[in-house]
Amino acid sequence: MPEITEITNSDDEYQDAVSSENHTDMKITDIGNQDHNAAVIDEIIKEQADLHLNDEGDDNKEASASGVTDNNETIPEYLHDEIDEEALKENEKSMTPEELEANKEKAQKMKLEANELFKNNDAEKSIDIYTEALAICPTTYSKDRAVLYGNRAAAKIKIENKKSAIEDCTKAIELWPEYVRALLRRAKLYEHEDEFDEALADYKKVFELDPGQNEAREAMIRLPPIIDERNERLKAEMIDKLKDLGNMILKPFGLSTSNFQMQQDPNTGSYSINFNQNPS
Repeated sequence: MPEITEITNSDDEYQDAVSSENHTDMKITDIGNQDHNAAVIDEIIKEQADLHLNDEGDDNKEASASGVTDNNETIPEYLHDEIDEEALKENEKSMTPEELEANKEKAQKMKLEANELFKNNDAEKSIDIYTEALAICPTTYSKDRAVLYGNRAAAKIKIENKKSAIEDCTKAIELWPEYVRALLRRAKLYEHEDEFDEALADYKKVFELDPGQNEAREAMIRLPPIIDERNERLKAEMIDKLKDLGNMILKPFGLSTSNFQMQQDPNTGSYSINFNQNPS
């Protein structure tokens, strides 16, 4: 299962850190020379090492979802981070183009401020700033708003608020359907939440948009057998429950599900039921 490590890139978004085997494929611009780039990236990766989405037990997942960590520390739920897009659009109708542009510039500065907070391990404050930026960034700037949602999702990952991070990724993708980073981030989150069908769909979309995306290609090979195994397990569990129900219903008649044999047609996969008066 993939790990997620978020780093800050020069375009003020967060990019998933590459693994050691494909680290050389990473491109960094607008920072300086290559030696300086490497030093910056090494330092950021070191600082953000705690951003891994590691495999956790069910108890840990339930604790995270409820807002409580293993150490009984409360995780901020950010219940007031919802943005009323329709109200924002309505408010913008009374604003001049100059006022809208000013709000866009202000939101951009707030994004940069939040990025720095995130880099300095203050994810909670960065979430607040991203939310404030979303509250003023004009709705006509869809990609700018998508990046704000995507960055806020990255910050929420750090505080283990994965469900809300998925929601923010979804909002980012709705605003910018070709936003590969948000799609890849959501795919990883879905996979870590065992929502394999949704994860596979996102990985496929990533690969469609960027055929060179190795993580997506690998996931498209890895996930189908996992999904098939899960479906077979669920089917077996369902059949066992149906048998228990059937035995309860048939018992007054001196019968049980053992009197009925299910045979699967290897060509169609459908089942037929045969009655056996004296089962062995």
